[in-house]
Amino acid sequence: MKKRTLISLFLCIAICFSFLSCGTKLDQYSSHSFAYFDTVTTVTGYAKSKEEFDLVCEDIFGKLSEYHRLFTIYDRYEGLENLCTVNEWQDGAHRTVKVEARIMDMLLFSKEMYRKTNGKVNIAMGSVLSIWHDYREAGLDEPQVAELPPMEKLGEAALHTDINDLILDEENDTVMLADPAMTLDVGAIAKGYAVEMTARSLEEKGISGYVINVGGNVRTVGTKANGEKWTAGIENPEDDGDMPYLEYLYLAGESVVTSGSYQRYYTVDGKDYHHIIDPETLMPAENYRSVSVVCNDSGLGDALSTALFCMDFEEGLRLVESLSDVEAMWVLTDGTKKTSSGFSVYTQK
Repeated sequence: MKKRTLISLFLCIAICFSFLSCGTKLDQYSSHSFAYFDTVTTVTGYAKSKEEFDLVCEDIFGKLSEYHRLFTIYDRYEGLENLCTVNEWQDGAHRTVKVEARIMDMLLFSKEMYRKTNGKVNIAMGSVLSIWHDYREAGLDEPQVAELPPMEKLGEAALHTDINDLILDEENDTVMLADPAMTLDVGAIAKGYAVEMTARSLEEKGISGYVINVGGNVRTVGTKANGEKWTAGIENPEDDGDMPYLEYLYLAGESVVTSGSYQRYYTVDGKDYHHIIDPETLMPAENYRSVSVVCNDSGLGDALSTALFCMDFEEGLRLVESLSDVEAMWVLTDGTKKTSSGFSVYTQK
Protein backbone atom coordinates (compact mmCIF):
# COMPACT_ATOMS: atom_id res chain seq x y z
CA MET A 1 0.00 0.00 0.00
CA LYS A 2 1.27 3.34 -0.90
CA LYS A 3 0.99 5.72 1.91
CA ARG A 4 0.24 9.33 0.80
CA THR A 5 2.82 11.20 2.73
CA LEU A 6 2.09 14.69 3.82
CA ILE A 7 4.84 17.05 2.69
CA SER A 8 4.35 19.91 0.24
CA LEU A 9 7.41 21.20 -1.54
CA PHE A 10 7.65 24.99 -1.31
CA LEU A 11 9.37 27.27 -3.75
CA CYS A 12 10.74 30.36 -2.10
CA ILE A 13 9.73 32.52 -5.03
CA ALA A 14 6.41 33.10 -6.74
CA ILE A 15 7.65 32.95 -10.33
CA CYS A 16 10.45 31.20 -12.16
CA PHE A 17 13.77 32.68 -11.06
CA SER A 18 16.77 33.13 -13.33
CA PHE A 19 20.31 34.34 -12.87
CA LEU A 20 23.80 34.22 -14.43
CA SER A 21 26.20 31.49 -13.33
CA CYS A 22 29.59 31.35 -15.04
CA GLY A 23 27.99 33.30 -17.83
CA THR A 24 25.16 30.80 -18.35
CA LYS A 25 21.56 31.77 -17.74
CA LEU A 26 19.62 29.12 -15.83
CA ASP A 27 15.86 29.12 -15.43
CA GLN A 28 13.62 27.18 -13.07
CA TYR A 29 11.08 24.74 -14.50
CA SER A 30 8.59 22.20 -13.17
CA SER A 31 6.88 19.14 -14.60
CA HIS A 32 4.19 16.80 -13.27
CA SER A 33 3.06 13.23 -13.84
CA PHE A 34 0.38 10.98 -12.36
CA ALA A 35 1.80 7.75 -13.80
CA TYR A 36 3.89 6.34 -10.96
CA PHE A 37 3.13 4.76 -7.57
CA ASP A 38 -0.52 5.83 -7.64
CA THR A 39 0.33 9.44 -6.81
CA VAL A 40 1.47 12.72 -8.32
CA THR A 41 5.14 13.22 -9.17
CA THR A 42 6.60 16.73 -9.41
CA VAL A 43 10.08 17.49 -10.70
CA THR A 44 11.48 20.98 -10.18
CA GLY A 45 14.89 22.06 -11.39
CA TYR A 46 17.18 24.54 -13.13
CA ALA A 47 18.37 24.28 -16.72
CA LYS A 48 19.66 26.46 -19.55
CA SER A 49 16.49 25.81 -21.54
CA LYS A 50 13.14 24.06 -21.39
CA GLU A 51 14.51 21.50 -23.81
CA GLU A 52 17.40 20.67 -21.48
CA PHE A 53 15.04 20.43 -18.50
CA ASP A 54 12.70 18.16 -20.46
CA LEU A 55 15.58 15.79 -21.21
CA VAL A 56 16.40 15.50 -17.50
CA CYS A 57 12.70 15.00 -16.70
CA GLU A 58 12.46 12.30 -19.35
CA ASP A 59 15.34 10.52 -17.63
CA ILE A 60 13.72 10.91 -14.17
CA PHE A 61 10.28 9.78 -15.30
CA GLY A 62 11.82 6.89 -17.22
CA LYS A 63 13.61 5.65 -14.10
CA LEU A 64 10.49 6.00 -11.95
CA SER A 65 8.49 4.12 -14.56
CA GLU A 66 10.95 1.24 -14.45
CA TYR A 67 10.84 1.03 -10.66
CA HIS A 68 7.05 1.30 -10.66
CA ARG A 69 6.77 -1.67 -13.01
CA LEU A 70 9.26 -3.71 -10.98
CA PHE A 71 7.84 -3.00 -7.53
CA THR A 72 4.07 -3.03 -8.12
CA ILE A 73 2.12 -5.83 -6.45
CA TYR A 74 -1.03 -5.09 -8.45
CA ASP A 75 -0.07 -5.31 -12.13
CA ARG A 76 1.67 -7.82 -14.37
CA TYR A 77 3.61 -6.80 -17.47
CA GLU A 78 4.27 -9.16 -20.34
CA GLY A 79 7.79 -10.56 -20.23
CA LEU A 80 8.58 -8.99 -16.84
CA GLU A 81 9.01 -10.75 -13.50
CA ASN A 82 8.02 -8.25 -10.81
CA LEU A 83 6.65 -8.35 -7.27
CA CYS A 84 3.18 -9.08 -8.59
CA THR A 85 4.45 -12.31 -10.12
CA VAL A 86 6.43 -13.10 -6.95
CA ASN A 87 3.14 -12.97 -5.02
CA GLU A 88 1.27 -15.21 -7.45
CA TRP A 89 0.43 -18.85 -6.84
CA GLN A 90 1.19 -21.74 -9.15
CA ASP A 91 -0.46 -25.04 -8.27
CA GLY A 92 -1.29 -23.79 -4.78
CA ALA A 93 2.19 -22.52 -3.93
CA HIS A 94 4.58 -19.69 -4.76
CA ARG A 95 7.16 -20.47 -7.41
CA THR A 96 10.81 -19.50 -7.38
CA VAL A 97 11.11 -16.32 -9.47
CA LYS A 98 14.28 -15.00 -11.07
CA VAL A 99 14.21 -11.22 -10.69
CA GLU A 100 16.22 -8.19 -11.72
CA ALA A 101 19.03 -7.08 -9.43
CA ARG A 102 17.04 -3.93 -8.59
CA ILE A 103 14.27 -6.03 -7.05
CA MET A 104 16.77 -8.13 -5.15
CA ASP A 105 18.52 -5.03 -3.80
CA MET A 106 15.24 -3.52 -2.63
CA LEU A 107 14.18 -6.75 -0.91
CA LEU A 108 17.55 -7.03 0.84
CA PHE A 109 17.17 -3.42 1.98
CA SER A 110 13.66 -4.24 3.24
CA LYS A 111 14.98 -7.13 5.33
CA GLU A 112 17.61 -4.79 6.76
CA MET A 113 14.87 -2.30 7.69
CA TYR A 114 12.94 -5.10 9.40
CA ARG A 115 15.95 -5.79 11.59
CA LYS A 116 16.70 -2.13 12.32
CA THR A 117 13.11 -1.37 13.31
CA ASN A 118 12.54 -4.54 15.32
CA GLY A 119 9.87 -5.69 12.91
CA LYS A 120 7.87 -2.46 12.78
CA VAL A 121 8.41 -2.38 9.02
CA ASN A 122 7.61 -5.79 7.59
CA ILE A 123 7.09 -6.22 3.86
CA ALA A 124 5.85 -9.77 4.53
CA MET A 125 2.58 -8.38 5.97
CA GLY A 126 0.73 -8.45 2.66
CA SER A 127 -1.87 -10.94 3.92
CA VAL A 128 -2.90 -8.52 6.71
CA LEU A 129 -2.62 -5.30 4.71
CA SER A 130 -4.67 -6.69 1.82
CA ILE A 131 -7.57 -7.31 4.22
CA TRP A 132 -7.42 -3.74 5.49
CA HIS A 133 -7.18 -2.49 1.91
CA ASP A 134 -10.32 -4.37 0.87
CA TYR A 135 -12.36 -3.20 3.87
CA ARG A 136 -11.15 0.40 3.45
CA GLU A 137 -12.02 0.47 -0.25
CA ALA A 138 -15.45 -1.03 0.44
CA GLY A 139 -16.02 1.51 3.21
CA LEU A 140 -15.07 4.40 0.96
CA ASP A 141 -17.36 3.11 -1.80
CA GLU A 142 -20.31 2.63 0.56
CA PRO A 143 -19.73 4.63 3.77
CA GLN A 144 -23.13 3.74 5.19
CA VAL A 145 -22.12 0.07 5.52
CA ALA A 146 -18.42 0.54 6.35
CA GLU A 147 -17.06 -1.98 8.83
CA LEU A 148 -13.81 -3.12 10.42
CA PRO A 149 -12.08 -6.35 9.47
CA PRO A 150 -12.84 -9.08 12.04
CA MET A 151 -9.89 -9.55 14.40
CA GLU A 152 -10.16 -13.30 13.90
CA LYS A 153 -9.57 -12.83 10.18
CA LEU A 154 -6.64 -10.48 10.78
CA GLY A 155 -5.14 -12.85 13.34
CA GLU A 156 -5.29 -15.76 10.93
CA ALA A 157 -3.60 -13.68 8.23
CA ALA A 158 -0.91 -12.58 10.70
CA LEU A 159 0.22 -16.21 11.02
CA HIS A 160 1.62 -15.84 7.51
CA THR A 161 3.87 -12.80 7.92
CA ASP A 162 7.23 -14.31 8.92
CA ILE A 163 9.95 -12.40 7.07
CA ASN A 164 12.13 -15.53 7.26
CA ASP A 165 9.77 -17.13 4.76
CA LEU A 166 11.01 -14.60 2.20
CA ILE A 167 13.83 -16.64 0.67
CA LEU A 168 16.38 -14.59 -1.26
CA ASP A 169 19.13 -16.25 -3.29
CA GLU A 170 21.53 -13.42 -4.10
CA GLU A 171 23.85 -15.60 -6.16
CA ASN A 172 21.08 -16.63 -8.56
CA ASP A 173 18.83 -13.53 -8.15
CA THR A 174 15.83 -15.62 -7.19
CA VAL A 175 12.96 -14.92 -4.78
CA MET A 176 10.57 -17.43 -3.24
CA LEU A 177 7.88 -17.17 -0.57
CA ALA A 178 8.08 -20.38 1.46
CA ASP A 179 4.65 -19.85 3.04
CA PRO A 180 1.92 -20.31 0.40
CA ALA A 181 -0.39 -17.92 2.30
CA MET A 182 2.19 -15.12 2.53
CA THR A 183 2.34 -12.13 0.18
CA LEU A 184 4.59 -9.10 0.01
CA ASP A 185 3.47 -5.49 0.41
CA VAL A 186 6.28 -2.98 -0.11
CA GLY A 187 4.19 0.17 0.30
CA ALA A 188 6.28 1.38 3.26
CA ILE A 189 9.54 1.24 1.30
CA ALA A 190 9.23 0.97 -2.49
CA LYS A 191 8.29 4.56 -3.34
CA GLY A 192 11.03 6.13 -1.24
CA TYR A 193 13.53 3.56 -2.48
CA ALA A 194 12.68 4.33 -6.12
CA VAL A 195 13.00 8.08 -5.49
CA GLU A 196 16.42 7.55 -3.88
CA MET A 197 17.75 5.38 -6.70
CA THR A 198 16.50 7.89 -9.28
CA ALA A 199 18.15 10.79 -7.44
CA ARG A 200 21.43 8.88 -7.20
CA SER A 201 21.37 8.29 -10.95
CA LEU A 202 21.25 12.07 -11.45
CA GLU A 203 24.11 12.61 -9.04
CA GLU A 204 26.21 10.00 -10.84
CA LYS A 205 25.73 11.99 -14.05
CA GLY A 206 26.77 15.21 -12.35
CA ILE A 207 23.26 16.69 -12.53
CA SER A 208 22.34 19.02 -9.65
CA GLY A 209 19.73 21.65 -8.82
CA TYR A 210 16.68 19.36 -8.88
CA VAL A 211 13.94 18.20 -6.54
CA ILE A 212 11.99 14.97 -7.02
CA ASN A 213 8.69 14.84 -5.13
CA VAL A 214 6.73 11.60 -5.50
CA GLY A 215 3.57 11.86 -3.44
CA GLY A 216 5.39 13.73 -0.70
CA ASN A 217 8.58 11.66 -0.74
CA VAL A 218 10.84 14.65 -1.34
CA ARG A 219 14.47 14.20 -2.38
CA THR A 220 16.64 17.21 -3.18
CA VAL A 221 19.59 16.86 -5.55
CA GLY A 222 22.04 19.58 -4.64
CA THR A 223 20.92 23.14 -4.07
CA LYS A 224 19.13 25.72 -6.16
CA ALA A 225 21.19 27.10 -8.99
CA ASN A 226 22.16 30.16 -6.94
CA GLY A 227 23.44 27.99 -4.07
CA GLU A 228 20.44 28.47 -1.81
CA LYS A 229 18.85 25.47 -0.11
CA TRP A 230 15.46 24.17 -1.16
CA THR A 231 12.53 24.82 1.18
CA ALA A 232 10.06 22.05 2.08
CA GLY A 233 7.03 22.47 4.33
CA ILE A 234 5.76 19.79 6.71
CA GLU A 235 2.00 19.90 6.45
CA ASN A 236 -0.21 20.59 9.44
CA PRO A 237 -2.33 17.47 10.16
CA GLU A 238 -5.17 19.75 11.19
CA ASP A 239 -7.13 21.59 8.52
CA ASP A 240 -5.87 25.01 9.56
CA GLY A 241 -5.97 27.66 6.86
CA ASP A 242 -4.03 30.09 9.05
CA MET A 243 -1.17 27.64 9.62
CA PRO A 244 -1.02 25.06 6.81
CA TYR A 245 2.57 24.06 7.63
CA LEU A 246 4.08 23.22 10.99
CA GLU A 247 7.72 23.59 10.00
CA TYR A 248 9.81 24.73 7.07
CA LEU A 249 12.92 22.70 6.31
CA TYR A 250 15.95 23.84 4.32
CA LEU A 251 17.54 21.02 2.36
CA ALA A 252 20.54 20.53 0.09
CA GLY A 253 20.79 16.92 -0.99
CA GLU A 254 18.64 15.52 1.82
CA SER A 255 15.24 13.84 1.77
CA VAL A 256 12.16 14.37 3.91
CA VAL A 257 9.28 11.89 4.22
CA THR A 258 6.15 12.06 6.39
CA SER A 259 3.73 9.34 7.44
CA GLY A 260 0.39 10.55 8.71
CA SER A 261 -3.05 9.39 9.77
CA TYR A 262 -5.18 12.10 8.18
CA GLN A 263 -5.28 11.59 4.43
CA ARG A 264 -5.78 7.85 3.77
CA TYR A 265 -8.54 6.62 6.03
CA TYR A 266 -12.15 5.56 6.16
CA THR A 267 -14.78 6.01 8.85
CA VAL A 268 -16.62 3.33 10.82
CA ASP A 269 -19.25 4.33 13.42
CA GLY A 270 -17.91 7.88 13.52
CA LYS A 271 -14.24 6.93 14.02
CA ASP A 272 -11.52 7.28 11.39
CA TYR A 273 -9.25 4.32 10.64
CA HIS A 274 -6.10 5.12 8.68
CA HIS A 275 -3.79 2.91 6.63
CA ILE A 276 -0.67 2.58 8.83
CA ILE A 277 -1.13 -0.78 10.54
CA ASP A 278 0.85 -1.71 13.65
CA PRO A 279 2.28 -5.23 13.15
CA GLU A 280 1.69 -6.04 16.84
CA THR A 281 -1.93 -4.92 17.25
CA LEU A 282 -2.94 -5.44 13.58
CA MET A 283 -4.85 -2.16 13.94
CA PRO A 284 -4.05 1.39 12.82
CA ALA A 285 -1.34 2.84 15.08
CA GLU A 286 -2.76 5.54 17.37
CA ASN A 287 0.18 7.41 18.94
CA TYR A 288 0.58 10.24 16.42
CA ARG A 289 -0.98 12.40 13.78
CA SER A 290 2.23 12.42 11.74
CA VAL A 291 5.90 11.52 11.85
CA SER A 292 8.46 13.20 9.57
CA VAL A 293 11.98 11.93 8.91
CA VAL A 294 14.86 13.92 7.43
CA CYS A 295 17.91 12.00 6.22
CA ASN A 296 20.19 11.51 3.23
CA ASP A 297 18.31 8.50 1.86
CA SER A 298 14.67 8.66 0.77
CA GLY A 299 14.26 4.88 1.04
CA LEU A 300 15.49 4.95 4.63
CA GLY A 301 13.24 7.93 5.37
CA ASP A 302 10.21 6.14 3.93
CA ALA A 303 10.80 3.01 6.02
CA LEU A 304 11.61 4.91 9.20
CA SER A 305 8.59 7.20 9.00
CA THR A 306 6.32 4.13 9.03
CA ALA A 307 8.31 2.38 11.75
CA LEU A 308 8.36 5.42 14.04
CA PHE A 309 4.63 5.86 13.58
CA CYS A 310 4.16 2.39 15.10
CA MET A 311 6.57 2.91 18.04
CA ASP A 312 6.07 4.80 21.27
CA PHE A 313 8.04 8.03 21.41
CA GLU A 314 10.83 6.81 23.68
CA GLU A 315 11.53 3.77 21.50
CA GLY A 316 11.39 5.82 18.33
CA LEU A 317 13.65 8.52 19.70
CA ARG A 318 16.24 5.93 20.73
CA LEU A 319 16.21 4.51 17.21
CA VAL A 320 16.61 7.91 15.54
CA GLU A 321 19.39 9.00 17.89
CA SER A 322 21.24 5.74 17.17
CA LEU A 323 21.37 6.45 13.43
CA SER A 324 23.79 8.82 11.72
CA ASP A 325 22.38 11.80 9.83
CA VAL A 326 18.76 10.98 10.69
CA GLU A 327 16.37 13.40 12.42
CA ALA A 328 12.64 13.26 13.06
CA MET A 329 9.60 15.22 14.18
CA TRP A 330 6.58 13.62 15.83
CA VAL A 331 3.14 15.29 15.98
CA LEU A 332 1.14 13.71 18.79
CA THR A 333 -2.62 13.26 18.70
CA ASP A 334 -3.09 16.38 20.84
CA GLY A 335 -1.01 18.46 18.39
CA THR A 336 2.13 18.51 20.54
CA LYS A 337 5.38 18.47 18.53
CA LYS A 338 8.48 16.55 19.60
CA THR A 339 11.77 16.41 17.75
CA SER A 340 15.08 14.58 17.81
CA SER A 341 18.18 16.37 19.06
CA GLY A 342 19.44 17.60 15.71
CA PHE A 343 16.17 18.36 13.94
CA SER A 344 16.56 22.12 14.35
CA VAL A 345 19.58 22.05 12.03
CA TYR A 346 17.16 21.69 9.13
CA THR A 347 14.83 24.48 10.25
CA GLN A 348 17.56 27.11 9.90
CA LYS A 349 18.38 28.70 6.57
